[in-house]
Amino acid sequence: MSNEVLDAIYQRRTVRNFEDKPVSDDVLKSVLEAVQWAPSWANTQCWEVVVVTDSELKARLQQEAVPKSNPAHKAVGSAPVVLALCARLNEAGYYKGQVTTKFGDWFMFDLGLAAQNLSLAAHSLGLGSVIMGLFDQDKAAEVLKVPQNHELVSLIPMGYPSKVPSAPKRKSVEEFCRQNTF
Repeated sequence: MSNEVLDAIYQRRTVRNFEDKPVSDDVLKSVLEAVQWAPSWANTQCWEVVVVTDSELKARLQQEAVPKSNPAHKAVGSAPVVLALCARLNEAGYYKGQVTTKFGDWFMFDLGLAAQNLSLAAHSLGLGSVIMGLFDQDKAAEVLKVPQNHELVSLIPMGYPSKVPSAPKRKSVEEFCRQNTF
C-alpha cells in the first residue's frame, strides 16, 4: 500500500551533509507550520522553536555544546538552519497544576511528535534534517538564552542534502508486534 504520507515516512532519512544553499523563509515557514499542527497533550502545544541561522551562533553551539564524537557535529555548523526544539515545562501532562501521568511531564512525547512532523515536512519540501539528542543541553540552552522553566530538548540541523544515506536495516513488524497481550 502506498500514499504520500507513507512514502514520506519510508523515504525520509537522517541527513548530516548539506549544500551551501539557504532555506527560504517560505520553506522554513512551511516546516514550522508542520510543528504547529503536531498533536500534543490536551492541545498544550508546549513547544518553542529557536530558529538559528546566525553562523557565529551555530559555530558556538557546535564548539561548546556538541561533542566531536556525535556524527552530526559538523552538521550543526554547516547546515543553513539549526532548529532548537524547547519545551515549556509543567504544561503537558498536567491538569490544574498537577501532574496526571505515571511519567510526569509529557513534554518529551509532545516534542517527539513535533520533531517527527518537522522532519517529514522538511523531507517533503526537499530538505534533509537530523534530530540530535547527544549534546550538552544546558550549554546549548545557555548559548541560545533559553529561559528558565523551559528545557532545550533537541537540535535539528536542516538544509538541502548534499548526500542522502541509504535506508538502515529495520526490524520486521513480527519482531516488535504482539497480538492482544505481550
